[in-house]
Amino acid sequence: MAEILVIDDDPDIRDLLYIALSDAGHAVRLAPDGDAGLRAASGLAPDLVVLDWMLPEHSGLDVCRAMRADQALSQVRVLMLSARGTESDIVYGQQAGADGYIVKPFSPKALVWRVESMLSQEHKVIDATPDF
Repeated sequence: MAEILVIDDDPDIRDLLYIALSDAGHAVRLAPDGDAGLRAASGLAPDLVVLDWMLPEHSGLDVCRAMRADQALSQVRVLMLSARGTESDIVYGQQAGADGYIVKPFSPKALVWRVESMLSQEHKVIDATPDF
């Protein structure tokens, strides 16, 4: 069982993800915006965050960057979930630090499969600092 945090401003999406991920055996917490999500992540230290891009106040990209800059959260896997689905959008999401990207509308079964796949992979941080 993994601890999963869902950060999405759409209550219907939050409910759908809660049901799908809970049914898959995970402990799921919900947050309606980026600020609440960052607070929850800091207190929970989840195994994975499902993160909407288009959030009020702070975008999912901002939240993802903040997580990557926070030593305690930098190793948490992030699955970006967004209606923004162009190739450029997906690249921006990954440049912000997302480990995966799913475009809305989505299949709950496919999302659960992607979550399981991400959780089974060893999370690696690439250190781009050269050794001199």
